[in-house]
Amino acid sequence: MEFKDGKELLELCEKNNKKIYEICIERECFKSNLNKDEVIKKMQVSFNIMKESVEAGLNNDKKSLGGLIGGEGKKILNRSKETKSVCGQLMSKAIASAMGVMEINATMGLVVAAPTAGSCGILPASLMTIKEEFDFSDEDIINALFTASAIGLIVTKNATVAGAEGGCQAETGTASAMSSAAIVELMGGSPKQALDAAAITFKNIMGLVCDPIAGLVEAPCQKRNAIGVSNALISAEMVLAGVNSIIPFDEVVEAMYKVGRGLPYELRETALGGVACTKTGCKITKSIFS
Repeated sequence: MEFKDGKELLELCEKNNKKIYEICIERECFKSNLNKDEVIKKMQVSFNIMKESVEAGLNNDKKSLGGLIGGEGKKILNRSKETKSVCGQLMSKAIASAMGVMEINATMGLVVAAPTAGSCGILPASLMTIKEEFDFSDEDIINALFTASAIGLIVTKNATVAGAEGGCQAETGTASAMSSAAIVELMGGSPKQALDAAAITFKNIMGLVCDPIAGLVEAPCQKRNAIGVSNALISAEMVLAGVNSIIPFDEVVEAMYKVGRGLPYELRETALGGVACTKTGCKITKSIFS
């Protein structure tokens, strides 16, 4: 059950009449020499960490090591409880969760790199919010994590998930793609629709640079995780409504990689471009390291 790209994954799904998560589980069993229960148990560990990081992030008041973020997720959640939310309850909860998990990461808490620490808030926020809204079981969400894993695997094989190589589009873009595909399949969509959603999320932020202030994974990273979870939910909604991706998933991944490699090095996690080298960004950097 090996696949190197979206095309091969879809062929396996169609040939065996299975969902993406089922193909991914079978692949993991084959690669690891573990049985299905053992593979699922390992994913359960990641699920538990994600759930705990979301809960901790929504109640966090602690400032990050660089002092740039801390308590923002809680602020978003509290506002949605106290007044009518601009984005609606579901989106506000997702945004708050994504920002909160990034705070846990920035305070040296335990998170799951999905696919990176800099994008760690997107997948747990997406799935935990959908779980609560639609009353999905833990088993459902664990299956969705395997769907997400298949997308992450394909991007890793054919492009990059590293901001230093492909910009923030590679990090938060991949996390969003993983999340949107997982949501679509969780909500009853087909494997083809899941890949379409993943393709749309990449297209929505194609070219997004990586420009962390002071070189820290705090700002603007935290807010880009909020954009990432929003992107995942929006893309899933479009596809479930019957809106397809004009460009196939594999071609979008290829385009993302080419765009990322074409970015100047100043815009690939070096903190030498973008908002990191603005007047205020430089002032903050000097303040932190002095």
